[in-house]
Amino acid sequence: MHLMYFTEQPMSAYDAQEGLKYGATALTFSNKHFDPVEGSRLYNQYLEEYIYAEECGADGIMLNEHHNAPFCMQAKANVFASILAAVTKRVKIVLLGNPLPLADNPIRLAEELAMIDMISKGRLVSGFVRGGGQEQLATGVNPAFNRERFQEAHDLIVKTWTQPGPFRWEGTHYQHRVVNPWAVPLQKPYPRVWIPGVLSKETVIWAAQHRYPYIALNTSIEATKVIWDLYDKVAEEAGYTAGPENRGYLIRVHVQDTEEKAVKNAKQFMWMQGEFTGLAHPVWANPAGYFSPSGRRGFVEFAVGRAKNPRGNPTFEEQRQNMMIVCGTPDQCIERLKTLMEATRPGIFGFWANDGNVSAEDSRNCIRLLCQEVMPAIREHGKKLGLKSPFEAEAPVSIDYSTDLRRAAAE
Repeated sequence: MHLMYFTEQPMSAYDAQEGLKYGATALTFSNKHFDPVEGSRLYNQYLEEYIYAEECGADGIMLNEHHNAPFCMQAKANVFASILAAVTKRVKIVLLGNPLPLADNPIRLAEELAMIDMISKGRLVSGFVRGGGQEQLATGVNPAFNRERFQEAHDLIVKTWTQPGPFRWEGTHYQHRVVNPWAVPLQKPYPRVWIPGVLSKETVIWAAQHRYPYIALNTSIEATKVIWDLYDKVAEEAGYTAGPENRGYLIRVHVQDTEEKAVKNAKQFMWMQGEFTGLAHPVWANPAGYFSPSGRRGFVEFAVGRAKNPRGNPTFEEQRQNMMIVCGTPDQCIERLKTLMEATRPGIFGFWANDGNVSAEDSRNCIRLLCQEVMPAIREHGKKLGLKSPFEAEAPVSIDYSTDLRRAAAE
């Protein structure tokens, strides 16, 4: 198995009451509430924790990015990835990931990722995401073209990595007379690509068609099984049999020496669900054109009070009961995680371990217990279940995109 550490890097040092008063803190909540002095302290704290996770035995460091929101300070995942490429020695640097539709120049992104891969000596995992709905608005990108831009940017990046230049690209959303970057990845044919997501069927299908591992982001056990069934069906249609190496799962887990302290700190996971910071307005989170028509209809009806939240609104206690949040002593967490592994069978396991106002001391203790006591037991159980990671399975298949560039590249 591949076991990686993750945190959202929240901007916890601000007046949360102001956020709750305003309500929808993702997008238009004023950045006057951001304190750069505290931001500097937190950035360096998070960096030290990532380095500590490597020292304690994590296989990878998972990074992501969000925009215009206090629940995540990481505005560009590649910045932290660049630092980690230089200051770490062993861990995989897993980007889950770069929001492709927000990229005005995918070639520049391809160059950045190639540099990270070379500096890290081949430790980059380059995940790609569509980006949140409100982030399309935050960066001035038309959400109606989100999936089109995602697919075209992906195709251009992969071709940039695998086909020697110069060549010309004349697509629907990107036009480049000369594609010939000097920086190309160390890994061949190109760095592994993993695709994270929640419940988008379209993204699951696309990932399976490309043989990319799909990382389920803290979905319920039953919803995760539905995702795998769909992935497996598409994989068979594409001519291969999917296994644990194609499946990833991100779980919120907080470990402490006592159950009482673990539960207290684990309640900080509710930041992302609005209990402490507020949420994006449903219409902003799913602007017109971003989601499928049926999905958007559900969120709009929820926004105007005619329906329940399509993703539910479970309490902390309910999430702990259904194992969307795992917290406790190492032994308690190990037993819960074993049950989760047996139900979802992932070859990639991400541990979202610290969030909100968890202190620096408790965060480090959680990392130590997680990496030195929980992960070894999980790794052994994974071996018994035959849960191989992509690194333990066959090498990634090189795909020739030159015959499948729907937006065409004129060479």
